[in-house]
Formats: sequence, structure tokens, C-alpha cells
Amino acid sequence: MTHWTIEQRCSTVDALLARAPVLPVISISKLEDAVPLARALVAGGLPVLEVTLRSAIALEAIAAMVRAVPGAIVGAGTVLDEDDLDAVTRAGALFSISPGSTESVYLAAARATIPHIPAIASASELMRGLEHGHRRFKFFPAESSGGVGALKAFAGPFPQVQFCPTGGIDAASAPRYLALDNVITVGGSWMVPIAALAARDFARIEALAKEAVRLNQPA
Repeated sequence: MTHWTIEQRCSTVDALLARAPVLPVISISKLEDAVPLARALVAGGLPVLEVTLRSAIALEAIAAMVRAVPGAIVGAGTVLDEDDLDAVTRAGALFSISPGSTESVYLAAARATIPHIPAIASASELMRGLEHGHRRFKFFPAESSGGVGALKAFAGPFPQVQFCPTGGIDAASAPRYLALDNVITVGGSWMVPIAALAARDFARIEALAKEAVRLNQPA
């Protein structure tokens, strides 16, 4: 049974993604980094976090962030199937994101208790998502799938759709995406450099998060 109307799904996802111009896409390999990383990003003005299921401790990291960082809105990325969706829900994630989508994932998302954001890279994939009642999508991989030009082209036939483009976007290219009317936020990991995380330089990460918040503000 479907628990989500189109309007409920749109309003719930919008309320999440509109909180900041950038959605940090995080991969955590050391559990002890999870909470201080979340605190640094929230302090920098990026409260909505996508923790990817790309490490063995990702679910534990999500649970730890949810418990210890009240200001963090923690979601899960790289959700590939129904089992992943169930697992991240049990871990306390407030939303889930996929790098693509399948029929089984759409059916699982319809039954889920948290909002799911599927990814598309083409008009056909977008139309399939629309058939399943989705109007908010991750556009992935953004840069290699046509980037800003593709999103401008989607705006004509799909005016009801809003996107979170992710993949290959950095601080230099993000403003071009954020200038589009059909972009709510952009996903990226440039504010969590590998070297800074390895050095546990959370002050540097907080500073980069603050810079990211200013990307869509008037000069």
C-alpha cells in the first residue's frame, strides 16, 4: 500500500532540501569521526547530511549522528534496494537517496516511513519516477549527464519537477546549478576534503561549510 501522496512527498522532501544550498555527501570509514564531522557541518550551516552506505560502519555512523547531534538532519545515500531502505530507517535516518532507481526500490519507497529521493539521469528515467508519484529527484551523475544544460532542458517538459544535482559538482560549479529555478540544493563533498577528514581538521571542514552556505547569496 502506498503511504505517500504526491503532495506529501513533495512537501516533505522540500522541507528537508531547502534547509541549505548544499547537501554534504559523506563517506565515513571511522566511526569516531561521525559525530564531530556532523557537528562541524551543522555549525557551518549545513544541517542536512547524506551519509552514504559505502562503508561497513555507515549505519552505525548514522545512528551515532542522530543520537549525538540534535541539529543534524541525517539521511542515507547509496540506498540500492529494499533491505538498504529498511536498514537506514532502523538506524534513524530521516530520508534516503539512491544513485538511480528500480521498480523494487520505488515499491519499497511507497511503503517506507521516511521520504525517498530517487536519482535519474535521463528523461525516460524521470518519466518512470513520475509514474510512481515522485516529483523530487537527485540528478546523478550531474556533470557527466549534461549538467546545467540538461536541467535547463528538463524544465520545459517537466515544470513540476525539482532536483538535487550531485556528482562532479564543486564550489566553482555549484552556483551555476543553484541559479536554476528547478534546483533546490546541490549535493557535493568538497567541504569534507579527504585530507581534512584524515587529519580530523574539523575546524577546516566547518569553515568550508560556511563558505558553501554563501554560494547562493548575493555578492
